Amino acid sequence: MESAGSPVSPGQFPQRDTPSPLFPRKQSAKMLEARLDQADILKKVVESIRELVQDCNFDCNDSGIMLQAMDNSHVALVSMALKTEAFSPYRCDRNIALGLNLASLQKVLRAAQGEDVLTLKAEDAPDSLNIVFESSEHDRISEYDLKLMDIDQEHLGIPETEYAATITMPSSEFKRICGDLQAMSESVTIDASKDGVKFACTGDIGNGSVTLRSHTNVDKPELNVDIELTEPVSLTFSLKYLVNFCKAAAMSKQVKICLSNEVPLLVEYTLVGQSYLRFYLAPKIGDEE
Repeated sequence: MESAGSPVSPGQFPQRDTPSPLFPRKQSAKMLEARLDQADILKKVVESIRELVQDCNFDCNDSGIMLQAMDNSHVALVSMALKTEAFSPYRCDRNIALGLNLASLQKVLRAAQGEDVLTLKAEDAPDSLNIVFESSEHDRISEYDLKLMDIDQEHLGIPETEYAATITMPSSEFKRICGDLQAMSESVTIDASKDGVKFACTGDIGNGSVTLRSHTNVDKPELNVDIELTEPVSLTFSLKYLVNFCKAAAMSKQVKICLSNEVPLLVEYTLVGQSYLRFYLAPKIGDEE
């Protein structure tokens, strides 16, 4: 009698057209594979936008991974681009939209350690996103499959705008100013002129302002303040939203703030290379101020 452990010849197993639980069919090839050397980049992006946006599409194409979504009140818009140069390697066989709940994505991204490499994978017509974390020493691999959602999301054409005022300043300073003024008021008026840029607020307990002028720090260029102005601008914005935008301050040493009358404010953080995270905010008008 042949023992259970006796060798068998290949001919003893007939050819199968259906998958076998013993010999499962090889998974279909990935049509998206994007490897990010620093998992922390995507982790911080999600942390900084998840209170503004709950569900959104990550649009993948041959230019990279893009995200565009509005907050529930349609006052603010988030736009992110992780260009192909941010990944190594990057492969996307065709345009694909990955619908994700950001709270769920954040739960998975929290598993990433400081220096982990992140790889995103998806098949054609996927129902889940494969997320892999690999330690820099390659001695630990964590793998997760996150269910995708079908999100019908409208894409807004964001026009190229020549802004009247562009302020480049330390992101930590912008965060501090917004936080300090929020303690006094719900709104801030940003006034850009030849004298500098003034952040001013008025609240129940009084008023306050911070004025910055252009200056250059040769030893620490990240502390530079640069103000480019074609015409004076004065607009009022919700501090609640600006404080929310400042959650991305840890991602970039400098922030760019662009203003023009009657168009949304732009707050931009550079992520890596040409990749960016942008926030747009409609100004308050009339009785809103």
